[in-house]
Amino acid sequence: MAIEYVSALILPGLLVLLFTRVTYNRLIGLVLTVGLIAASVYKGYTNTFPLIVVDAFSLTAGFWLASKIKQRVFKKT
Repeated sequence: MAIEYVSALILPGLLVLLFTRVTYNRLIGLVLTVGLIAASVYKGYTNTFPLIVVDAFSLTAGFWLASKIKQRVFKKT
């Protein structure tokens, strides 16, 4: 049970960062990750409301971190 919450806290944020780096667009990275989370909910892997809230928090943190990284990259060039 605890492993689900730890992975829900870490993995969606990392997926947003990964998809943002691959697509060079924060919004597309967020949409792709939300799509994966929605498929997970549909299949029944994410079955409690607190787990969905933790996923949403991680998505928000990943999106925020992606915007900070984007600002840092553009500041260098």
